[in-house]
This record gives sequence, C-alpha cells and structure tokens, in this order.
Amino acid sequence: MTGFTVLSYGGGVQSTALLVLAGQGRIDIDAALFANVGDDSEHPDTLAYVRDIATPWAAAHGIPVHEIRRPGPTLAGDLTGPGRSIRIPVRMANGAPGNRSCSQMWKTSVADQWLRTHGATASQQATVLIGFSADETHRIGRRRWPAHANPTYPLVDAGLTRQGCRDLIAHAGLPVPPKSSCYFCPYKTRPEWETMARDRPDLFAQAEAVEAAVIARRAELGKDPAYLTRYGRPLAQAITEAQATLPGLEGIGEQGCDEGVCFV
Repeated sequence: MTGFTVLSYGGGVQSTALLVLAGQGRIDIDAALFANVGDDSEHPDTLAYVRDIATPWAAAHGIPVHEIRRPGPTLAGDLTGPGRSIRIPVRMANGAPGNRSCSQMWKTSVADQWLRTHGATASQQATVLIGFSADETHRIGRRRWPAHANPTYPLVDAGLTRQGCRDLIAHAGLPVPPKSSCYFCPYKTRPEWETMARDRPDLFAQAEAVEAAVIARRAELGKDPAYLTRYGRPLAQAITEAQATLPGLEGIGEQGCDEGVCFV
C-alpha cells in the first residue's frame, strides 16, 4: 500500500469530526489510526468512545480504525516503574513545566512506524489528516514531520471551529466525545482537575498515585519534587473538590499539546 491517506485519530472532538466527514464521503481516507498510550493511561471515557462508538460507526461506513501501540511499557507503566526519565511535562516547584517526550514516544513515533510498515516512503508519501480546527491554526507547524508523511488540515481548510465540529458530530447522530488526554496529563486546567475530583474520585486517586511515583523517583535521584499542577504541592492539596456547577471546559489546557495527536 503506497500513497494512502490516514486520519490521525485521537478520539476527541476535532478528529471525530474528521471521521464523520469521511463517513459522509466528504473527505477520502483509507483508515484511521488511534495510538493508544495504554489502557492504564488513556482516559477511560476516551477509550470507551473510540471502541464502543467511533470504531463501530466507522466500520459501518467502510472505514477501519486501527488501534496501535508502542511495544513495551505503557506511559503510566513507564512513569510508575524504574528509570530516570520522566516523560510527561510535570511542573517544577516554581510552576514551570518540565521537558516531555510522551506524545512523541507513545503517539507520533508509533503512527510514523505504522506508515513506514505499510509502504509510505519519501517518494510515496502517506497523507495524514490532522484534526486542528479553524480556531487552532497556531498549532500548525509545531511538529517536524518525517519525509514519508504529508500532513493536511481539512478542518482549517473548511473553516470548521471546535464548536462547528461538535455540531457536525451531533447532526450525524453521534454523541459528542469528551476531550481526549491521559487522565494524569499536567496540561489539564484547574477546572478539569476539580471536575475529576468531584465526578471521578477513583480516577483522581489514580492520578495522585502517578504523581506520587514521580515525586518518589525524583527523590531517589536527589531532585526536588515535581507535580501534575503548577501549584507546587500534590494534587490532594492543590485541587479542592468542586462544590458547585463548574464552567464549561474549553481549549487544550494552560500550555497545550503541540504534537498534533493529543486533545483532538
């Protein structure tokens, strides 16, 4: 297979809108690729949407959704296991984000390898549809793409905003998916953490456990603690449980993900 077209599918609003457009015959794709960083790492609501809603809908419209994974430990397993590197952008004691390589290692490199395995080359590029919406043009160009892949941005070309994507999905008869990200992602906003503490205390506790493992690893290395928020203390202290209705959760977090696969 060469010269093929795939959708980089993150399980969120924008990439689901692209899946809908493909199912309606308004854009052409050969397959959708969902790079799963781990069942213990992806938000369970995203996994449920991808597997129970998006994948069967796509199959009914002739579109295969391939769930692909990096060999070896999951992202959560990497964070909680032995090792020196912390691959998510944890916050230092002063609130500044640390380095990260999570998206590259568990998302983009996995998809790039799939493309190469299926015949993509510099002379026979695979076209990769990226779910940036028209109100996210600032995210274009932040990733250096390999020679065998050619990124395109159909939502931008069509002028579809994030809200337009929601409307498109709803008009197709599908539920609008939740925002996609790892449940412990440090790019979450405070309202998102508060919502999790209120509505998903089990998941919040799992995020606390990941953070505790990160703090313990840094202590073993003789380094200061690092946290999942910018508040300089552990989640249990930094985030108080919401007592009232919270505002809608928009955007992609305080910093945002630049890799083109998270939060879409």
